[in-house]
Amino acid sequence: QVQLVESGGGSVQAGGSLRLSCSASGYSNHPYYMSWFRQAPGKEREGVAGIQTHSESTYYANSVKGRFTISLNDARDTTWLELTNLKPEDTGIYYCAARWDFSWYVLRVDQYTNWGRGTQVTVSS
Repeated sequence: QVQLVESGGGSVQAGGSLRLSCSASGYSNHPYYMSWFRQAPGKEREGVAGIQTHSESTYYANSVKGRFTISLNDARDTTWLELTNLKPEDTGIYYCAARWDFSWYVLRVDQYTNWGRGTQVTVSS
């Protein structure tokens, strides 16, 4: 059974940085994509960043481009999301998700069926 486990969330002030980690296990073939989503209170879950695990092509939401960086370990079972220059609007629960085949819509919630339980990120002004 596939498991995705996030860690690294916390509380920081605006302008601060955090590094989130997602470890995947319980599968025979590596995921094709590993991605990060977030959900703020009262809002829908939205895609933040994704990485294609074979080419390491990356995908970012416009709201985080230049501030967040997604990366992958050599074993292709752990992805990190580096969050810099954090803003209060980045507050939310950050979820890791994985997909095992090609998608035209890497940062769409409905493209994923395997999810972690999330890690809280809180940015104060």
